[in-house]
Amino acid sequence: MKPSRDLFKKLISFTEPRLQEEILANGNMITAGKGDVIIREGQYLNFMPIVIGGLIRVYQEKDDREILLYYVGPGQTCMMSLSSAYFDYNSTANGMAMEPSEVLVLPAHLIADWQLRYPSWNKFIIQTFKSRYDELLSSFTNVAFKPVHLRIEEYLNQRAKDLGLSEIQISHQSLANELGTTRVVVSRILKQLEIDEKVRLRRGSIQVL
Repeated sequence: MKPSRDLFKKLISFTEPRLQEEILANGNMITAGKGDVIIREGQYLNFMPIVIGGLIRVYQEKDDREILLYYVGPGQTCMMSLSSAYFDYNSTANGMAMEPSEVLVLPAHLIADWQLRYPSWNKFIIQTFKSRYDELLSSFTNVAFKPVHLRIEEYLNQRAKDLGLSEIQISHQSLANELGTTRVVVSRILKQLEIDEKVRLRRGSIQVL
């Protein structure tokens, strides 16, 4: 489906009229349901996605384990997909919709050309690389230097704060996937946190006390 001009009520960073016309002419809109994988590791990408609505989880998978890299929200693009499209190689990560999502896809061959011609596009690309680099560096620091039990506590507290809820709908396996560890480790730590009266475990959810 072709995008409409209403798109730029959400993509306010692209200010040049000519760039907006090119986005409308070359872009397409796709929708994804919750749980849909829209980009797979090893997939050849000839497009660049920009999330318009919803949330995309970007992660890597190996030996039946997952590790979260970052989330892509409205007005953002995926650095891994951008790199693959920009430098013409296969995707190194998966992208899954965490909720019903709407995504603008743009042809890969336009990325570098628009960087040369449109300052707002160039700024968007540079900011994407910087913000995702900072996120990945933070994730690496946490994995390398912070004990798993502290990472679990911080994740649950932050998630509860973000949602404005004390009870989080998440399985032990999903929590393990978010933090790049195993379900056995997560279950053991959660049981200890319950003994310490920091959480209350329910089927399919965790209440932060």
